[in-house]
Amino acid sequence: MANNVTVESVRSIPKTVEVIGVPVGTTGAVPRQLGLSRAALTAHGFDGKVGQTLTVPSSSGPTVIAVGIGDPRKATAATVRRSAAALARAASRRASVATTLVDSVSLDARSAAQAAVEGFVLASYRYTDLKSGVENPAVTLSLVATGSRAKGCDAGVERGRTTSAAAWTARDLANTPPAYLTARMLADRAVAMAKESGLEVEVFDNDKLAVMGCGGLLGVNRGSTEPARMVKLTYSPAGATGHLVMVGKGITYDSGGISLKPSDASHANMKMDMSGAAAVLSAMSALKALRCRTKVTGYLMCTDNRPSGSAVAMGDVLTFRNGKTAEIHNTDAEGRLVLADGLSLGVETKPDAMVDIATLTGACMAALGTKIAGVLGTNDAFIDQVKNSAGRADEPVWQLPLERDYRRLLDSNVADMRNIGGPYAGAITAALFLAEFTGDVPWAHLDIAGPMSVDGDDGWLSRGATGFGTRLLIDLALNFTKPKR
Repeated sequence: MANNVTVESVRSIPKTVEVIGVPVGTTGAVPRQLGLSRAALTAHGFDGKVGQTLTVPSSSGPTVIAVGIGDPRKATAATVRRSAAALARAASRRASVATTLVDSVSLDARSAAQAAVEGFVLASYRYTDLKSGVENPAVTLSLVATGSRAKGCDAGVERGRTTSAAAWTARDLANTPPAYLTARMLADRAVAMAKESGLEVEVFDNDKLAVMGCGGLLGVNRGSTEPARMVKLTYSPAGATGHLVMVGKGITYDSGGISLKPSDASHANMKMDMSGAAAVLSAMSALKALRCRTKVTGYLMCTDNRPSGSAVAMGDVLTFRNGKTAEIHNTDAEGRLVLADGLSLGVETKPDAMVDIATLTGACMAALGTKIAGVLGTNDAFIDQVKNSAGRADEPVWQLPLERDYRRLLDSNVADMRNIGGPYAGAITAALFLAEFTGDVPWAHLDIAGPMSVDGDDGWLSRGATGFGTRLLIDLALNFTKPKR
C-alpha cells in the first residue's frame, strides 16, 4: 500500500485548505484564530494537554481544530509527534490540513517538523490492501513555518517524509498475511526495494545456505514446503565513518513447529514474526536518502516455522555457521536459531558493532509489556547509543542484564548448548544464546515481541503492526560512532 499522505513545508496557510490545526498550550494566550476564550475551551473539556483536540465547525471557510501541545516551552519531539497524530485523527477523511504546530513550540524547527510529519503520517496509516472497496483517502499536510524557522522546517519535513515512509513500509510488510508474503516473496520485495534505494543486495537460497553451513535457518525451514531465503543488504557510502551490522528475524509465519502454539489471538499475529527483518529492510532503504555516513550491512533471515513430518524435532542437534551446535528442546524457540547464522556471518565482516532485532520472547513481553522493547548486549557504550536512538525515535527500550551466570541454564549433555534455558529469565537466556555467535564484536539485541503490534490506535501508533524499531535503527545508523571494545 502506498503512503497516502503528501507533506509540504509552507510559509502561510494555503487558501484552499479544508482544516486548520491550531496549537493551544496549557499556558499562554489562546490564538485568536480559534475564536474561543480559555474559559470557553475549558467549558468544552479542553485544556491544552498534549493529544487533546476540539473541533470548531465553521459555516464558511475551513474547519478549525484546537490541538493540545502542553507547555510549549517544554515541548519535545515526542510531544509534537503525539499532537500531530491527534490532529491527523481529528481531521480524518479531509483532503487538506494545515497547522502552525512547528512555529508554536520552542523545540528547534527541524526536530519539530520531522516529529510532526512522523506523527501525522503514521497516525494516518491503515492496512487496507485486502479489503474490498476500501482505500485510504489521499491527504495533504501543510506545515507552516515562518522567519528563521522556515529553513529548519524544510529540512525536517524532508527527513520526516523519509523516516515515516520507512516505518509505513515496515508496517505494511508485517501486516501482510503469510500466504501473501512467503520467504521468497519477502526476498523479492527486498531486491526491489534495494534497487530503488541504492543498496547492494544478494539473495541466498537453500542450496547456497547449505554450502555456507547455515544450519539454524535451514533447520527451522525443514518443516516447510516453502524454501528459506537469506537476504544480504549493503549500504556503502564513500568515506564511511564506521561499519554497523543489522540482523533481522524474518519468520514469515510461526506456528511453533512441533511445539505447536495454541490457537489464540497471539497465534493469529504470528504473520508479524518477521517484524525484525521488516525493520532492518525498511530502515536500510532510507539511508541513502538521508545521506548516512555509516556503512551498514543487513541480514534478513527468512523462513516460516511449520509442523510436518520433516520438521526439526525435540532432541535434534543443529550446527550453525560458526560451527557451534545446539540441542533443540523447543521448536518454538526458533528465532534465535535463524539469528545465530546471521550474527555469525556478521562477525565475519569485521564490523565495528552489530545489532539484531527480533520478536523473540514472550518473556520480554511479560517483563516489559507491550510498549517497551528489551535491549541486552555485550558493550554498554554501544547499548547507550541504542538507548539514545530509542529516545529520539520515541520507541522506548529498557536494558535488561546479560547475566552470565545464567549461561549454565543452556548447558546440554550432547551439544554446545540447548536452545532454551528453562521457565525463568527467558529474555536473558535467549540473549545469552545469541551472544554465543557475536565473537568479540560489540553487540546489542532488541527484543520487540511486546511492541510489535497494538490492538487499537494509540498516539502515532495505528492498530496492527507498529513498525517498531525502524526509526530507531535509522537514527542509530545516522548517529553511529565506533564503540570502544
